[in-house]
Amino acid sequence: MSGLRRLYRGENDYDFRKLWRIGIPLSIIFVILSVVSLATRELNLGIDFEGGGVWEVPSESFSVSDARDAMGSVDESEAKIQTLTNSSGDTIVRIQAGAESVNRSGEITETLADAAGVEASDISVSTVGPSWGQNITDKALRALIVFFVILGIYIALTLEWRMAIGALVAVAHDIIISVGVYSIFQLEVTPATVVAFLTILGFSLYDTIVVFDKVKENQARVGLANRTTYTGLMNLSLNQTLMRSVNTTFVTIVPVLSILLIGAVLLGAVTLEEFGFALLIGLVSGAYSSIVVASSLVAWLKEREPRNRTLRERLEKSYGGPVPVTGIRHVSPSSLRAAATAGVGAGGPASSGPATGGVATARPAAPSATAIPPRPRKKKKR
Repeated sequence: MSGLRRLYRGENDYDFRKLWRIGIPLSIIFVILSVVSLATRELNLGIDFEGGGVWEVPSESFSVSDARDAMGSVDESEAKIQTLTNSSGDTIVRIQAGAESVNRSGEITETLADAAGVEASDISVSTVGPSWGQNITDKALRALIVFFVILGIYIALTLEWRMAIGALVAVAHDIIISVGVYSIFQLEVTPATVVAFLTILGFSLYDTIVVFDKVKENQARVGLANRTTYTGLMNLSLNQTLMRSVNTTFVTIVPVLSILLIGAVLLGAVTLEEFGFALLIGLVSGAYSSIVVASSLVAWLKEREPRNRTLRERLEKSYGGPVPVTGIRHVSPSSLRAAATAGVGAGGPASSGPATGGVATARPAAPSATAIPPRPRKKKKR
């Protein structure tokens, strides 16, 4: 509870490098699993992308086996058949067949109507040609490539090219994992799923850009920027924006969960399920990647700049060891230096050892004489 209280008050001072050490290997594993699944199992594309026909038969007595027998009689035994319940509580048997079935739509409708004992006009039929889906897929891929190019140029011009690389890698990470989940569990990809993936792009970038903008703001503060390494600045910026990221993610996930639980589960709206599930995965992945993937990659790249290498070497000499990345917000450099020196001299755990950027963690020291004392409280008149 105390941790949540500090986070709510903006007093949090976490060492995010510990999260990076755990999160980066996990991200690599998830990305590899997603790529392997996409290469071996591929995606379960809906008829909007592959072409084909869908017949929805409203009948309480018409079973999946009956539908299978009926489709077998018209040489469509490989059709996908499932039973659904609509918002009115009625049972519907949904049959999806391949692109070859489009030209025999009338024959299949009559066959299903005879087998189910309903009128042909009661059966809902949707057919899509294979060329339409391929056309949409090609346009989506071209739009995605153009989006990445324009986005990279924009971030490179407004911030810097290393941050552009970090943001693009984080977005690619989110898209690969989100699509990989659909491939691993063979969930159907529909136009609603694609819309959700595009929404993920915007959300992931929004969170990442906020963190990077805070880093640039802190970097412009000379007194702070000369006090710690670039990894320390990134760690400080993540702490300063963490509450905003938590609030944004929470208020975004709540309506998505409502879509899934109420719209999809209780009311049976399949389209909402396809949209909401992809959105939920992307929102969680986007918040995670902005803290773990994008931030750690940019810190790693920036620590290799000559200026930042020189700064780190000078600070390590000044501190007599690894440079602290926490406890730098409210205390002076002399206090941090004293804390680091005391920890090394006592042989205690003043630092957690070198990591990304060759820096380490130190406990916040007590405010020095140069720190601003608290304002005295006014005495009440008697």
